[in-house]
Amino acid sequence: MTRMEQQAQPKPFWLDGNFAPVFEEQTAFDLKVTGNIPPELNGRYFRNGANPPSGKSHDWFLACGMIHGVELKHGKAIWYRNRYVQTALLEEDTPSPESRSKLENSIANTHIIGHAGKIFALAELSLPIEMSSELETVGPYRFDGHLNGNMTAHPRICPITGELLFFGYGLRPPFLTYYRASADGQLVQQEQIAVKGATMMHDFNITENYVIFMDLPMVWDFGERESGGLGVKFDPDYGARLGIMPRTGNNKDVIWFDIEPCYVYHTMNAYEAGDEIVLEGCRMVGYMAEGMTKPPLPKLHRWRMNLVTGSVREEQIDDLGVDFPRVPDHLVGQAHRYGYTAEFGQDAPTVDAFHKYDMHSGNKSSHYLKDGRTGSEAVFVPAANASNEDDGYLMSFVFDPAENKSELVIFDASNMANEPVARIHLPARVPAGFHGSWIASSGE
Repeated sequence: MTRMEQQAQPKPFWLDGNFAPVFEEQTAFDLKVTGNIPPELNGRYFRNGANPPSGKSHDWFLACGMIHGVELKHGKAIWYRNRYVQTALLEEDTPSPESRSKLENSIANTHIIGHAGKIFALAELSLPIEMSSELETVGPYRFDGHLNGNMTAHPRICPITGELLFFGYGLRPPFLTYYRASADGQLVQQEQIAVKGATMMHDFNITENYVIFMDLPMVWDFGERESGGLGVKFDPDYGARLGIMPRTGNNKDVIWFDIEPCYVYHTMNAYEAGDEIVLEGCRMVGYMAEGMTKPPLPKLHRWRMNLVTGSVREEQIDDLGVDFPRVPDHLVGQAHRYGYTAEFGQDAPTVDAFHKYDMHSGNKSSHYLKDGRTGSEAVFVPAANASNEDDGYLMSFVFDPAENKSELVIFDASNMANEPVARIHLPARVPAGFHGSWIASSGE
């Protein structure tokens, strides 16, 4: 291919526009604010995302992670920071499959959470990477030497017990391992769970008494992986099922429910309703299937699994293409009324709007971004002395193309259509990314 032909090739979406990486790590203090930051918001908002230091990447999911963070205190925006997660993979132009296979060599690009006084940057085929509250890398974390496998990027923290519940999947046996850590961060349980083969199990969920595994037909294509690609394909012949297990149970306690073949990157929540376990998430059909020319849009669905009869019912909640579903952290695993999503564009996962679903009535309220602005996952933070479930705020990084910079935008969750209550102006562009968390300051 000639140089001219190379230049004529369109960039993949993950290297173009606001998906393109930034290369400078910055720190800025005393940030400008339009509007008023609610004074009860004392803590740090962190969000992770893929940011290849070379400017090149075979896939959106395969680049090294950069975390962007803002500290809020007493109505002021104290600082903004963006930092690479410092692992050995940063030294490689494009991380190889061999390097990525080492547990400690995490690309750490998918999520960031806080638990038991520690902060972890996560990617699903690696150990968690501990970070400081100012985004300095501490290093791989093994739960005092007890974690010898990878950790999902989507663990769940029980709001009642404070436990951290998670799993790790393997490209070779054991294909699935379940873990439970106590509220003070001790790894107290690990169980191998039998599944048919190596699949990309990106997410799972919990209820007050159970965990829910998603054994779905996104199987590993080792040839593509060895050539540097993501390395998965949709195989409907593998089948699709949801497994329900008591949180303190083991493999023999899992009840499997067969469902129609599909893929679910992200679940919204799960809860118990009498004899039923209810799971809600964003479902896709045909993603990574042979002959796929355009990724299907994920759509919000609900599954009801009856533990007594063994039956499962599936329903589509909306036909809008949405993902990055969230509920308030204090309602994880509990019956909830509202769920929050981001609307995806048809040609790339750009976020042009946020939607709040009333899961009781099926209605939704929305906030549409204007003037070409695009957002990312929205995280819910409760208001002080909240009187109802959606009495709180949604936080998201929003890119303003007119300024070529981003803002941390704070919406009133109970009045989604209104203008933001605060826009915190950042000195840099925050590329479109993946998942984040609000980590409240202790004693504030």
